[in-house]
Amino acid sequence: MTDRQNGYIYYDYNTKSESQKIAATAWSSVFHWVSGIVAVLSLFFLVVTFFFRPVTVAGPSMEPTLHNGDRLFVYSLGYTPCHGDIVVIGTPDNSLEPIIKRIIATENQTVDIDYIKEEVYVDGIKIEEDYIKGMTKAAINEIEYPYTVPEGHVFVMGDYRDESRDSRCKTVGAIDEDRIVGKAVLRFYPFSSFNVIIHKEAE
Repeated sequence: MTDRQNGYIYYDYNTKSESQKIAATAWSSVFHWVSGIVAVLSLFFLVVTFFFRPVTVAGPSMEPTLHNGDRLFVYSLGYTPCHGDIVVIGTPDNSLEPIIKRIIATENQTVDIDYIKEEVYVDGIKIEEDYIKGMTKAAINEIEYPYTVPEGHVFVMGDYRDESRDSRCKTVGAIDEDRIVGKAVLRFYPFSSFNVIIHKEAE
């Protein structure tokens, strides 16, 4: 905008043209939009970092519940082991991929397996296992039953009993709770199998 005074033309540099105003408004909208996206992404990564962890299922030992290549979110902060939970377990030296199994019993509980009837008992009570594939058969290098889970440990088994190396084996045994990365709560890939992983009481 210009102003004539005493024969001189004065320019008001603080006054913006209509096109400048439109451009400024557009850039302001873009800035707020981008800021919103950055804030949402930052919150997402913060939540994933401190509360959840993505993990990939390796092998068939948790079929039919989970399959090789499934991608899961695992909840870890403040998790307390509970029988029936599917948990991710780190290797002692963290040199290998973590393994995924189901908690059958927690500390101080007693596990017994009747391989003739193919039934699993916890504290003398038969547990209903509608999630397993195949039959519960003896594992190689089997532990002796009844077996009482030590303090600070859990007894785990795979849902596909014939294809799982788990706490039934002396070489694996009860799992120290400190090795539990967390509880599997959500399968997000493949997208066709997207679902919340429902807790199954092992009793």
